[in-house]
Amino acid sequence: MDDEYVRRTAITRLVVSDEQQSLLEATISEYLTGTQLATDMVWPNVSTKDKLQPLAYDPIREQTDLSSQHAILATHQAAEAISGCLERKNKGLKASKPTYTSPTITYDTRTMTLFDDHTVSLTTVESRIRCPLALPQDEDGYQWQFLNDAQWELTESTLTARDGTYFLHMGFRRHKTDAERTAEQRTAENGTVLGVDLGVENIAVTSTGTFVSGGELTHWQNEYEQRRASLQQCGTRWAHENMQSVGRKEDGRFTILVHETANTILAEARENDCTHIAFEDLTDIRERLPDATWQHRWAFRKIVEIVTYKAKSDGIRVEQVNPRHTSQQCSHTDCGFTHEDNRPTTNGQDEFRCLKCGYEIHADYNAAKNIAVKCAKNLHRLHTSSGGGAPVDVRLNSGLLTVESRGTVVPR
Repeated sequence: MDDEYVRRTAITRLVVSDEQQSLLEATISEYLTGTQLATDMVWPNVSTKDKLQPLAYDPIREQTDLSSQHAILATHQAAEAISGCLERKNKGLKASKPTYTSPTITYDTRTMTLFDDHTVSLTTVESRIRCPLALPQDEDGYQWQFLNDAQWELTESTLTARDGTYFLHMGFRRHKTDAERTAEQRTAENGTVLGVDLGVENIAVTSTGTFVSGGELTHWQNEYEQRRASLQQCGTRWAHENMQSVGRKEDGRFTILVHETANTILAEARENDCTHIAFEDLTDIRERLPDATWQHRWAFRKIVEIVTYKAKSDGIRVEQVNPRHTSQQCSHTDCGFTHEDNRPTTNGQDEFRCLKCGYEIHADYNAAKNIAVKCAKNLHRLHTSSGGGAPVDVRLNSGLLTVESRGTVVPR
């Protein structure tokens, strides 16, 4: 069962030859074709894997060069995409038939093998290829904890191409320990929550008032995009090789920035004796933050991922809350008024001014407070339903808010 496992993802670049790159490009292209074929056949009437697979498997095998297992995986991805669209429709959000353009393909244990020498064997449309993983020299790197620990088992993974560089998002799982099961069964008593808002202008803002600027990420993003554009105009082999080098440098620099941000959040949680760190659910981040680039969205997910695994050693749990109205609701204790015009479009997007009570505050800090309060209310309800009812605190830069009986929020 899924709830018996801890699941993590480790992103690693692949080292591929020109011949291997051609095979991977062809395989990804066929996979996208197969996934689209399956979607076109059943949209919007079928959204489960067990029903879609028998309908689309044979046509995919006949009309593409995919292996049998990749044909199955294509039907599964189509089912997941359709299901996600239907869920969005049920929430009243806009959703149309899925289309597949992102150069990404799914691999599982039948189509990918990880070897002890840190190479992977991948199924393609012609034959299997074997590629080394570009791992960090420092064995404190994130990926090593999964590769060097036999408890972690390789599961379904995805391969993504970007500017001629291939990144393998390796899925791992291990059985939960007794301590982890006990911690999940134990409800939060007198817990303390740190809220974190992730954004573009400020990549992270905590409910304690710590701001991590997103300026450096934006600067290097623009710098590397200009370098790639210049190299693409050359069109030479030298330019192609240098584009790969630029991609590696970009990946390395962004990884450093993300780790620094995650460490800042963790340090803030430790310093304030927090038992929980709360983020917004990132599921619909593309729609909620249309100005966020793929680098920002990648950074947000990596921050949550890194904070989650590092927080475990401190006994801190990471939660994700519904993002609804976190940026529009007044976080003042005695108000809570929600309106989209609380975020004026003039004078910059960093301003929050409540139309009802006049409370003025930085917009990102206001959102971080609301995220923390939402998490505290969720924890309080969970504890109350299990027979408890102990209050849950929210850590702010000016002290504490406490969620008490019936979700009442009071300052301390």
